[in-house]
Amino acid sequence: MTQHAGDAGWDEDDVPEWADRVMATVAAEVRRRRKELRMSAQDLADRCEEIGHPIPRNVIANMESGRRANLPLVDVLVLAEALQTPPLTLIYPVGYAPEVQRLPFRDTEPTWDALHWFTGDLDEHSYQLDTMLRRFHRHVGLQRAAFAAIRGEKHERWKAETASTPTKRAEAEQDREDYAERAFQAKYELRSLRTSIREHGGTPPLLPPELHDVDPPEPDTATEERL
Repeated sequence: MTQHAGDAGWDEDDVPEWADRVMATVAAEVRRRRKELRMSAQDLADRCEEIGHPIPRNVIANMESGRRANLPLVDVLVLAEALQTPPLTLIYPVGYAPEVQRLPFRDTEPTWDALHWFTGDLDEHSYQLDTMLRRFHRHVGLQRAAFAAIRGEKHERWKAETASTPTKRAEAEQDREDYAERAFQAKYELRSLRTSIREHGGTPPLLPPELHDVDPPEPDTATEERL
């Protein structure tokens, strides 16, 4: 069990030991993923150079064997791209590392839990999720709801147009109206949320063409200037 800061006999050397564990986890996942893709260390080095951040073959070999003393964040980002995987999976290799030590002086915990801590997708009373991050999480949910309603409305419109009986046509039309109302509500909430993001100094995510009507139209400044 890892000692905690303040415990009798805790040693500050536990901090570099924790850093070594994090680096060892990343190195092991880089090696596993590289072999999974049937890439040699030279192949990986060549790909990193193509991306624009060279990491020599000997550096990669030293990292995988534990001889490298540090692993910069920029290297993790480029290695992840070269290995065609999200950077997060190198740090928290879910399914391949059962447990990780999230921070110094902490016990190990399931990798899945640590990953959720890193991304902010967690439900812990000891954490107050960043307000802007919470807004972006909400944005994702509303955007999905709007897409689902739009798809549903289109499908029910098709069912109404191809219905074989008046009863089926009426049922499809009612369902279409229900989906249309859901889409309207999701878009309304999205517009309000995006306004809130801007009011708090943030920039909302780009919207897909299907949701082009969520944001209010840009003012015609040329016309206003003429007036």
